[in-house]
Amino acid sequence: MMISDASHKLLFKQTVDGIYSLSDEDFDAFFELFKPFSAKRKEILTYSGTVEKNLFYIIDGLHRMYYSDENGREATILFSYSGNFGGVLDSMMSQRASIFFYEAISPSVFLRASFQQIELLIQTRPAIEILLRKGLISAFSGVLERLVELQCFSSEEKFRQLLKRSPHILQIVPHKYLANYIGIDASNFSKLINSVQI
Repeated sequence: MMISDASHKLLFKQTVDGIYSLSDEDFDAFFELFKPFSAKRKEILTYSGTVEKNLFYIIDGLHRMYYSDENGREATILFSYSGNFGGVLDSMMSQRASIFFYEAISPSVFLRASFQQIELLIQTRPAIEILLRKGLISAFSGVLERLVELQCFSSEEKFRQLLKRSPHILQIVPHKYLANYIGIDASNFSKLINSVQI
């Protein structure tokens, strides 16, 4: 699904404004760094062991970040979808190798900007750095909340919290990935859905 450039820009601006409002000049300079890109279903955008080079902005599609151990066991860390920034942010900001994979679960249309270009822009437009910092603080807060869920919540409580954060997630994320995110076997996920009044 392709959307017009004007629609891309509007969606992008709504997301940016939700984090930190930029002047028109700063916003235009930031937006100009982002170029259209597409990915196929199941395409890996960032591999574990590589440094994240890009900041992604999702126009259409569903992505997930996950960890995979030496035995092939996976742990889904987060989902990103239309109207979200994405990528392996800790690797991008530190320029260290990622321990995560970043994958397009569905065919995707997005915008991406190289972190190298963003860093250059920050030197002349400090408001962009404030935007990134506020975005990272929000992401970090989400990670801390998720840690509490993992350590203290039952599977049902985790599922309820996920639905509270993202009520539409059942319609867009395959259930096997939701089960993995919650930390239960996929075969038990339908039982969990039936036991929770949505």
